[in-house]
Amino acid sequence: MATGIMSESSPAPASAPAPVKRACDACHRRKVKCIGDGTKACKNCTSAGLTCTYNAIPQKKGPKGSRAKVISELRENQRQTHLAAQRHGFDLDDSAQTPAHLKRPGLLSMEMITSCVDYYFAHLYPTQPILHRLRVGETIGMMDNNVEAYCLVLSLCAYMMIQPNMVLPMTAFEGLEVPPMPSLQLGHLLLHEALRIRKGFNYIENPSVWTVITSFFFFGSYFCLDKHNTAWFHLREASTLAQIMGMHDENHYCMPDVVESSRRRRLYWLLFVTERAYALQQHRPLTLQATINLPTLDEDPAETVELNGFLHLVNLFRPFDDTFVGLWNKAKSGCTTLYLAQLQQQLSDALPAYLHSTESQAVDLRCSQQWLKTMVWQLSISHGFLSSAATENAMSFKYPIEVSRDLVSCASQFSQQAMEVHGIGLIEKLFDVACTLTDVMSCVPYEQYTFEYGPRDYLNQMMSLISTLRGGQQRYMPLLLSKINEAMPSLPTPGYAIPAIPSGSRVEELYDSSNPHSSAPTSGDSTPFDSPSLGPVGPHGFDFPDMGVPVAPAPTSAGFPPVMSTGGQFNDISVSAPMQMFPDSMHAYAGTAGPTKFETG
Repeated sequence: MATGIMSESSPAPASAPAPVKRACDACHRRKVKCIGDGTKACKNCTSAGLTCTYNAIPQKKGPKGSRAKVISELRENQRQTHLAAQRHGFDLDDSAQTPAHLKRPGLLSMEMITSCVDYYFAHLYPTQPILHRLRVGETIGMMDNNVEAYCLVLSLCAYMMIQPNMVLPMTAFEGLEVPPMPSLQLGHLLLHEALRIRKGFNYIENPSVWTVITSFFFFGSYFCLDKHNTAWFHLREASTLAQIMGMHDENHYCMPDVVESSRRRRLYWLLFVTERAYALQQHRPLTLQATINLPTLDEDPAETVELNGFLHLVNLFRPFDDTFVGLWNKAKSGCTTLYLAQLQQQLSDALPAYLHSTESQAVDLRCSQQWLKTMVWQLSISHGFLSSAATENAMSFKYPIEVSRDLVSCASQFSQQAMEVHGIGLIEKLFDVACTLTDVMSCVPYEQYTFEYGPRDYLNQMMSLISTLRGGQQRYMPLLLSKINEAMPSLPTPGYAIPAIPSGSRVEELYDSSNPHSSAPTSGDSTPFDSPSLGPVGPHGFDFPDMGVPVAPAPTSAGFPPVMSTGGQFNDISVSAPMQMFPDSMHAYAGTAGPTKFETG
């Protein structure tokens, strides 16, 4: 018998059982034979222009129904599904749009999501007015069936939980697989989960408005976590996706959905402001320009106050275009004294004496405006444009003293809560101004014996303020004290008492770009957590308990100090100096669900 040939008596080899073939959903519904192998679209669906799926659960065999063709019905159902998704900015053609097989179960509870949404609208919404509460509810309802909705909810919750003042109720963990943990730790977990899920689908080729917002929330989260390279990556990602969508073109906003159009417009301007603030802090280039119309106050009568503050924020940043950022980053040349003097004047004129805004927006606007003036002054001195005989205060060596005076005067008018909601973004600006004042004090002679407030008092007050705000004590106070001790070694740091100001090296040497020992401050060092518990604060603002020097109220043209008006509202009194302050775009977020409003009496 030839080798390899079985005899008749040899038992036949056991063959593998044939796989059970299953009809796709459309063929099953149409009661026709499915011509496919279950791994790719069958021929019937391909020829009929249907999406071939295998989502239906097999039913027990029983009586057969009508064999009438239902292609039209299937097409209409799928068309309606796509239309509903497009209204929310989705593209369901991506096969990974169902997150059920991707997401980690037991990670989010509805109470947890609700707490985060409430926190956003109570604290962050006035400065980041890009979500609509009703639409957010619709998004939450879609998160089990749409991966982009799921990523958006995850990123929103992560962003809120990383905020320094966010506290979750213990009941929010009931029924979850994750144990109760601090909100910061859970924020880390949700952030990593959102990033992991997002890698499972192509969000770049066909981005939606939710894609852009998710990237922005990633940026905000990493900014809070002091991971500035990662934060910058996601901010640029959000800006690039917005440009891919055409959000830099006014025609993009010609849509019948008024709410959707207004939120997209606000999103573009928020990215515009955030990119410019971060470009100054981190020495980055710009990508977005003022190419579309601003939001209008009449687009939502219920939000006039918030929108007014938001528009002031945009107007503060608009002058800081490619020209200034290029000069700031040493990528351009040709700076002139006239240009910088005009820019300082624009900052002075950018905000009215009375701000019609929420209290937290007023904090952001006033304090940030002074920070911007400090940045322009630093650029002026690095180019050698300042003079002790300058006719304009903004072009003199002592101008940071005036800016510091206005800053501490404004800070005395605000509640601690209104300042705390801005997180490390506000502390960084206070730190920058304090460092610049220290440089000036170490170089410019100033009268020591005077009954008036002077730079030592302003620096003392800013030190007390930075040490009191959450996130300032642990990170920024050691840096500031180190700088003060280096510039003025005779300072007795434990009491924060500032010594007499010596006359020494020329102040312009401190900001000379060619000087390797330049002490121009940077804003990259920060950590928003592990700060000490807050002490009591007076009803009208900070008491500066460590200084022994009372805060002088900011005079008005009539000479009256700031007062509280009826109805729980404040009158924001303008500071006395000719220059004012500038905005913090990533951590600006107002008081409570019923925000205090700053407006004329």
